[in-house]
Amino acid sequence: MAKILLIETASEVCGAAIAVDGQTIALAEDPDQARHAERLTLLIAECCSQAAFKLSDLDAVAVSRGPGSYTALRVGVSTAKGICFALDKPLIAVDTLQALAAASLLEYGKTQPVSRSPHSVIAIPMLDARRQEVWTAAYDDQLHVAVPAQPLILQHELFEKFLNTIPDYNPETVCIISGNGSKKTEDAGIVENVVFSPVKKCSANYLAGLAEQFFQKNDFQNITHFEPFYMKSPNITTPNKPAF
Repeated sequence: MAKILLIETASEVCGAAIAVDGQTIALAEDPDQARHAERLTLLIAECCSQAAFKLSDLDAVAVSRGPGSYTALRVGVSTAKGICFALDKPLIAVDTLQALAAASLLEYGKTQPVSRSPHSVIAIPMLDARRQEVWTAAYDDQLHVAVPAQPLILQHELFEKFLNTIPDYNPETVCIISGNGSKKTEDAGIVENVVFSPVKKCSANYLAGLAEQFFQKNDFQNITHFEPFYMKSPNITTPNKPAF
Protein backbone atom coordinates (compact mmCIF):
# COMPACT_ATOMS: atom_id res chain seq x y z
CA MET A 1 0.00 0.00 0.00
CA ALA A 2 2.06 2.93 -1.31
CA LYS A 3 1.73 6.17 0.63
CA ILE A 4 3.06 9.07 -1.44
CA LEU A 5 3.40 12.77 -0.64
CA LEU A 6 2.50 14.87 -3.70
CA ILE A 7 3.89 18.38 -4.21
CA GLU A 8 2.66 20.83 -6.87
CA THR A 9 4.25 24.27 -7.29
CA ALA A 10 4.66 24.65 -11.06
CA SER A 11 2.06 27.41 -11.49
CA GLU A 12 0.02 29.86 -9.44
CA VAL A 13 -1.28 27.08 -7.20
CA CYS A 14 0.88 25.84 -4.36
CA GLY A 15 -0.36 22.49 -3.11
CA ALA A 16 0.36 19.27 -1.31
CA ALA A 17 -1.53 16.01 -1.11
CA ILE A 18 -1.13 12.49 0.21
CA ALA A 19 -2.20 9.54 -1.91
CA VAL A 20 -2.58 5.91 -0.93
CA ASP A 21 -2.52 3.41 -3.80
CA GLY A 22 -3.07 6.23 -6.29
CA GLN A 23 -6.07 7.74 -4.50
CA THR A 24 -5.82 11.13 -2.81
CA ILE A 25 -6.79 11.03 0.87
CA ALA A 26 -5.59 14.50 1.90
CA LEU A 27 -5.25 17.75 -0.03
CA ALA A 28 -4.26 21.30 0.92
CA GLU A 29 -3.76 24.11 -1.61
CA ASP A 30 -3.12 27.84 -1.76
CA PRO A 31 -3.74 29.75 -5.03
CA ASP A 32 -1.39 32.65 -4.19
CA GLN A 33 1.80 32.25 -6.24
CA ALA A 34 3.62 34.86 -4.23
CA ARG A 35 3.53 32.65 -1.14
CA HIS A 36 4.84 29.29 -2.38
CA ALA A 37 8.00 29.38 -0.24
CA GLU A 38 6.06 30.56 2.78
CA ARG A 39 3.15 28.15 2.52
CA LEU A 40 4.38 24.82 1.14
CA THR A 41 5.69 23.27 4.36
CA LEU A 42 2.53 24.36 6.18
CA LEU A 43 0.36 22.72 3.50
CA ILE A 44 2.38 19.52 3.82
CA ALA A 45 1.87 19.56 7.58
CA GLU A 46 -1.86 20.11 7.04
CA CYS A 47 -2.02 17.06 4.75
CA CYS A 48 -0.21 14.92 7.31
CA SER A 49 -2.73 16.04 9.90
CA GLN A 50 -5.68 15.24 7.62
CA ALA A 51 -4.31 11.77 6.85
CA ALA A 52 -3.07 11.12 10.41
CA PHE A 53 0.37 10.31 8.96
CA LYS A 54 3.88 11.36 9.90
CA LEU A 55 6.30 12.14 7.10
CA SER A 56 8.27 9.09 8.14
CA ASP A 57 5.20 6.94 7.34
CA LEU A 58 5.44 7.84 3.66
CA ASP A 59 6.92 5.53 1.04
CA ALA A 60 7.94 8.23 -1.46
CA VAL A 61 7.69 11.89 -2.40
CA ALA A 62 6.42 12.96 -5.83
CA VAL A 63 6.91 16.45 -7.22
CA SER A 64 5.57 18.24 -10.27
CA ARG A 65 8.70 18.69 -12.41
CA GLY A 66 7.54 21.40 -14.79
CA PRO A 67 7.46 23.18 -17.10
CA GLY A 68 6.38 26.16 -15.06
CA SER A 69 7.50 29.14 -13.05
CA TYR A 70 11.25 29.02 -12.40
CA THR A 71 11.07 30.21 -8.79
CA ALA A 72 7.96 28.22 -7.92
CA LEU A 73 9.38 25.00 -9.36
CA ARG A 74 12.54 25.41 -7.30
CA VAL A 75 10.47 25.75 -4.13
CA GLY A 76 8.69 22.47 -4.77
CA VAL A 77 11.73 20.51 -5.93
CA SER A 78 13.97 21.78 -3.11
CA THR A 79 11.36 20.85 -0.53
CA ALA A 80 10.80 17.40 -2.03
CA LYS A 81 14.53 16.70 -2.20
CA GLY A 82 15.02 17.89 1.37
CA ILE A 83 12.37 15.50 2.68
CA CYS A 84 13.81 12.63 0.65
CA PHE A 85 17.33 13.29 1.90
CA ALA A 86 16.26 13.64 5.53
CA LEU A 87 14.04 10.55 5.62
CA ASP A 88 15.78 8.39 3.00
CA LYS A 89 12.71 8.25 0.76
CA PRO A 90 12.69 7.85 -3.04
CA LEU A 91 11.90 10.85 -5.24
CA ILE A 92 9.34 10.64 -8.05
CA ALA A 93 9.07 13.30 -10.77
CA VAL A 94 5.76 13.79 -12.57
CA ASP A 95 5.56 15.89 -15.73
CA THR A 96 3.25 18.84 -15.03
CA LEU A 97 1.69 18.75 -18.49
CA GLN A 98 1.10 15.00 -18.34
CA ALA A 99 -0.63 15.38 -14.97
CA LEU A 100 -2.98 17.99 -16.48
CA ALA A 101 -3.60 15.72 -19.46
CA ALA A 102 -4.48 12.81 -17.16
CA ALA A 103 -6.93 14.95 -15.22
CA SER A 104 -8.57 16.32 -18.37
CA LEU A 105 -9.01 12.84 -19.88
CA LEU A 106 -10.54 11.62 -16.64
CA GLU A 107 -12.93 14.57 -16.55
CA TYR A 108 -13.85 14.15 -20.22
CA GLY A 109 -14.51 10.46 -19.64
CA LYS A 110 -17.21 11.26 -17.09
CA THR A 111 -19.50 12.49 -19.86
CA GLN A 112 -18.00 10.81 -22.94
CA PRO A 113 -16.16 7.53 -22.29
CA VAL A 114 -12.93 7.85 -24.25
CA SER A 115 -12.91 4.16 -25.16
CA ARG A 116 -16.31 4.55 -26.84
CA SER A 117 -15.56 7.76 -28.69
CA PRO A 118 -16.07 7.36 -32.46
CA HIS A 119 -13.10 9.67 -33.03
CA SER A 120 -9.57 9.71 -31.68
CA VAL A 121 -9.06 11.82 -28.57
CA ILE A 122 -5.96 13.88 -27.87
CA ALA A 123 -5.21 15.73 -24.63
CA ILE A 124 -3.44 19.07 -25.11
CA PRO A 125 -2.55 20.67 -21.77
CA MET A 126 -1.41 24.29 -21.87
CA LEU A 127 0.41 26.35 -19.27
CA ASP A 128 0.57 30.13 -19.55
CA ALA A 129 4.06 31.24 -20.58
CA ARG A 130 3.35 35.00 -20.86
CA ARG A 131 2.09 37.05 -23.78
CA GLN A 132 0.56 34.81 -26.46
CA GLU A 133 2.79 31.87 -25.66
CA VAL A 134 2.02 28.65 -23.81
CA TRP A 135 3.94 25.54 -22.84
CA THR A 136 2.17 22.57 -24.31
CA ALA A 137 2.40 18.94 -25.42
CA ALA A 138 0.01 16.33 -26.79
CA TYR A 139 -0.94 12.96 -25.30
CA ASP A 140 -3.09 10.14 -26.63
CA ASP A 141 -5.90 8.61 -24.59
CA GLN A 142 -3.39 6.25 -22.92
CA LEU A 143 -1.23 9.21 -21.86
CA HIS A 144 1.53 8.30 -24.27
CA VAL A 145 3.42 11.33 -25.56
CA ALA A 146 2.18 12.20 -29.05
CA VAL A 147 4.08 15.50 -29.26
CA PRO A 148 6.78 16.37 -26.71
CA ALA A 149 6.63 19.48 -24.54
CA GLN A 150 7.41 22.73 -26.32
CA PRO A 151 6.62 26.45 -26.28
CA LEU A 152 3.87 27.49 -28.71
CA ILE A 153 2.68 30.91 -29.85
CA LEU A 154 -1.09 30.80 -30.15
CA GLN A 155 -1.71 31.84 -33.72
CA HIS A 156 -3.99 29.85 -36.04
CA GLU A 157 -1.24 28.90 -38.47
CA LEU A 158 1.17 27.81 -35.73
CA PHE A 159 -1.53 25.89 -33.86
CA GLU A 160 -2.50 24.05 -37.04
CA LYS A 161 1.16 23.22 -37.62
CA PHE A 162 1.36 21.86 -34.06
CA LEU A 163 -1.76 19.71 -34.58
CA ASN A 164 -0.36 18.29 -37.80
CA THR A 165 2.67 16.96 -35.93
CA ILE A 166 0.35 14.67 -33.92
CA PRO A 167 0.49 11.12 -35.33
CA ASP A 168 -2.80 10.10 -37.01
CA TYR A 169 -4.34 13.53 -36.39
CA ASN A 170 -7.28 14.31 -38.67
CA PRO A 171 -10.02 16.97 -38.77
CA GLU A 172 -12.33 14.77 -36.68
CA THR A 173 -9.85 14.27 -33.85
CA VAL A 174 -11.22 15.62 -30.56
CA CYS A 175 -8.69 17.88 -28.86
CA ILE A 176 -9.17 18.33 -25.11
CA ILE A 177 -7.46 21.53 -24.03
CA SER A 178 -6.75 22.05 -20.34
CA GLY A 179 -4.58 24.20 -18.09
CA ASN A 180 -4.34 27.89 -17.29
CA GLY A 181 -3.23 28.61 -20.86
CA SER A 182 -6.45 27.29 -22.37
CA LYS A 183 -8.15 30.69 -22.18
CA LYS A 184 -5.55 32.08 -24.57
CA THR A 185 -6.62 29.45 -27.09
CA GLU A 186 -10.25 30.43 -26.67
CA ASP A 187 -9.44 34.15 -26.92
CA ALA A 188 -7.50 33.48 -30.13
CA GLY A 189 -10.63 31.94 -31.64
CA ILE A 190 -9.12 28.46 -31.91
CA VAL A 191 -12.24 26.42 -31.24
CA GLU A 192 -12.73 23.95 -34.11
CA ASN A 193 -12.85 20.34 -32.85
CA VAL A 194 -11.71 21.61 -29.46
CA VAL A 195 -13.18 20.71 -26.08
CA PHE A 196 -12.19 23.12 -23.31
CA SER A 197 -11.73 21.08 -20.17
CA PRO A 198 -12.86 22.37 -16.76
CA VAL A 199 -9.38 21.34 -15.59
CA LYS A 200 -7.74 24.76 -15.58
CA LYS A 201 -5.34 24.92 -12.65
CA CYS A 202 -2.61 22.52 -11.62
CA SER A 203 -3.34 20.47 -8.51
CA ALA A 204 -1.31 18.10 -6.35
CA ASN A 205 -4.31 15.80 -6.64
CA TYR A 206 -3.58 15.30 -10.36
CA LEU A 207 -0.19 13.74 -9.58
CA ALA A 208 -1.65 10.78 -7.69
CA GLY A 209 -2.26 8.24 -10.45
CA LEU A 210 0.98 8.86 -12.32
CA ALA A 211 3.02 8.90 -9.11
CA GLU A 212 1.59 5.50 -8.18
CA GLN A 213 2.52 4.10 -11.60
CA PHE A 214 6.10 5.36 -11.28
CA PHE A 215 6.33 3.96 -7.76
CA GLN A 216 5.24 0.51 -8.90
CA LYS A 217 7.87 0.61 -11.66
CA ASN A 218 10.59 1.81 -9.24
CA ASP A 219 10.98 4.79 -11.55
CA PHE A 220 12.80 7.09 -9.14
CA GLN A 221 15.03 10.12 -9.61
CA ASN A 222 18.60 10.65 -8.49
CA ILE A 223 17.98 13.01 -5.58
CA THR A 224 21.37 14.70 -5.87
CA HIS A 225 21.23 15.48 -9.57
CA PHE A 226 17.52 15.95 -10.28
CA GLU A 227 16.51 19.39 -11.56
CA PRO A 228 13.12 20.81 -12.57
CA PHE A 229 12.15 21.00 -16.23
CA TYR A 230 12.12 24.75 -16.84
CA MET A 231 11.85 24.71 -20.65
CA LYS A 232 12.94 28.35 -20.59
CA SER A 233 15.79 30.11 -18.84
CA PRO A 234 14.70 32.21 -15.85
CA ASN A 235 13.49 35.72 -16.66
CA ILE A 236 16.20 37.74 -14.92
CA THR A 237 16.29 41.48 -15.51
CA THR A 238 19.03 44.00 -14.77
CA PRO A 239 18.46 47.61 -13.75
CA ASN A 240 18.88 50.32 -16.38
CA LYS A 241 20.93 52.43 -14.00
CA PRO A 242 23.67 51.42 -11.57
CA ALA A 243 22.57 51.12 -7.95
CA PHE A 244 25.24 53.59 -6.82
